Amino acid sequence: MPNLIPEAKIFNCTQSRELAEKIAAAYGAPLGKVITSTYSDGEFQPSFEESVRGSRVFIIGSTHPGADHLMEMLLMLDAAKRASARHITAVMPYFGWARQDRKDKPRVPIAAKMVASILETAGATRIITMDLHADQIQGFFEKPVDHLFASTVFLPYLRSLNLDNLTIASPDMGGSKRAYAYSKAMESDVVICYKQRAKANVISHMELIGDVTGKNVVLVDDMVDTAGTLTKAADVMMAKGAISVRAICTHPVLSGDAYKRIENSQLLELIVTDSIPLKQKCDKIRVVSCADLFADVMSRVHNNKSISSKFIM
Repeated sequence: MPNLIPEAKIFNCTQSRELAEKIAAAYGAPLGKVITSTYSDGEFQPSFEESVRGSRVFIIGSTHPGADHLMEMLLMLDAAKRASARHITAVMPYFGWARQDRKDKPRVPIAAKMVASILETAGATRIITMDLHADQIQGFFEKPVDHLFASTVFLPYLRSLNLDNLTIASPDMGGSKRAYAYSKAMESDVVICYKQRAKANVISHMELIGDVTGKNVVLVDDMVDTAGTLTKAADVMMAKGAISVRAICTHPVLSGDAYKRIENSQLLELIVTDSIPLKQKCDKIRVVSCADLFADVMSRVHNNKSISSKFIM
């Protein structure tokens, strides 16, 4: 019996063009044609230059700052919906605004929930993302969410290093679950950093829970923003007798003086994915591509196959 599943169509938002090209190549399909018209005041309008009627459409775009990246994803979802696409999947390697996942003080928004709602309103019928800042964000959606783990691409690299006396570390208490998952996969010890913040992105105090003496330490986190926490943790660990400190961070947001901090830090290297394009070159940053992971999951989703193997550390 012939295959009745029509070919999927893959499109990209502007900010994720390079990653989308890698994903499309790994998937085995060309990127769809999209043009974006820009008005003199900065307003823009994406347009699909081919029919998507009745098709499964994958729209690839991370929603890191600024807000135009999220807006472009929303406009493309809306355009696909109005063009009668049958299934519209927002492929968001980095789901932005995720740090605002709860009310941590009075009179503040829950931005992650708001973004989930507007993505669905715009037309998304499915979300594929990776290493959310908080797992419970999946519950903010009424549509299916495929939450992938970057450990799928990081663990092979980590094993290739053949590090003796390996210890996995979390830069804060919130990341302890992720650290324990990596330590289980690597059969290593775990260390947790306890930090206190004076305000957002400013650390006033940091202590270690565990021993790093004579250890090769690998910090794991979902994202790196200003790099203040990672570089501070590396300094503390080296002062406590660690042999080396590396960091694995899925999403390289890298704002402010992050690149300078990393370059001048005691971190041996920072390993990241290409979920967000790097703004500049840094000798200490190594990029491990997540393109094959997304291409495989997209193919499985399109062909109604299980993706449960991608949720195993």
